[in-house]
Amino acid sequence: MSMPRADQWRGRGDYFSWRPAGADASPVEIFHVEIGDAEAPVLLLIHGWPTSSFDWSAVAGRLSARFRVCALDFPGYGFSDKPQGWGYSLARDEELIEFYLAEVIGADTGVIAAHDRGDSVALLHAARCAQGRSAMRLEHLVLSNGNIFLPLSNLTVAQRRMLDEQSWPQIAAVLTASGLAAALGATMFTPPRTDEDPEVEALSAVFGHNDGVKVLHETIQYLIERATDEHAWLAELSRAQFPVTIVWGLCDTVAPPRVASYVWNEYLMRKPGGNRLYFVPDASHYLQVDRPDAFVQVLDHALQPSDGQQPGPLDAESAAPILVDSSRARLPAAADLLRAGAG
Repeated sequence: MSMPRADQWRGRGDYFSWRPAGADASPVEIFHVEIGDAEAPVLLLIHGWPTSSFDWSAVAGRLSARFRVCALDFPGYGFSDKPQGWGYSLARDEELIEFYLAEVIGADTGVIAAHDRGDSVALLHAARCAQGRSAMRLEHLVLSNGNIFLPLSNLTVAQRRMLDEQSWPQIAAVLTASGLAAALGATMFTPPRTDEDPEVEALSAVFGHNDGVKVLHETIQYLIERATDEHAWLAELSRAQFPVTIVWGLCDTVAPPRVASYVWNEYLMRKPGGNRLYFVPDASHYLQVDRPDAFVQVLDHALQPSDGQQPGPLDAESAAPILVDSSRARLPAAADLLRAGAG
């Protein structure tokens, strides 16, 4: 009988102890995984809410052929410690990322790929890098399905109730790790996954580790930080010198494609530096699980761009990922486009 997938992932990792600087929070044990040649370029994978680094298990091995793939579980998530009342926040998690890269990994340069809530942590860290306050030079930032512009999101009723202090106790009284995993399986993947699906079984095991359900109300408060600062984070990103790629599963209804399109059009389309927007058909919120092949293909394509690449599918397969747009210094006038077409 094969080992359960969650146990396999945990068996590939290790722990280190960390405590936020200048804070009264207790030290926490942080789970992390490193895969690939220690001398290869660093690729840090940042997970979202309410899941863990296990989200990346389907792509980590494939990416390790080229990168030193690194991933961790934030406090309150996965196989890391989950103390109640610890003070979970995006700011603390960004501080942890800097510590991890500088002190644990020892990375001078690297690429970051993020998903869901991890996009927000990555945006905070990208601002640190852009301002020259990080020990690591960020070479490329990849953002995937997440509500990086909340006014265009479709937060679920369950998310709103978990966020609310009044309704949370009612949810906490009945919610289980297996119930949370089943709900995600039914709504966040394409096609939907049943309780017996190995991915859902693994999610249940990860949520159940150290009773992670008990801190969901605390960890989802990141949405308040997000709502307060998202305009400033995106404006900072638009001025950054490193390239940014957005890759989005088209079937996502919680963080729908309009989020990616808005952020691209408003902040990245005219940003210098070879930025790109990709869509992945037949993939939902967890695109790296639904279409791990497509996710890896997009990363390879985005990180090794060729000059003059035109928008379109990356290969001849019917569900191939699509390059939607590449950044440009300015938008041409409509009349110029028409004249060029006539010529």
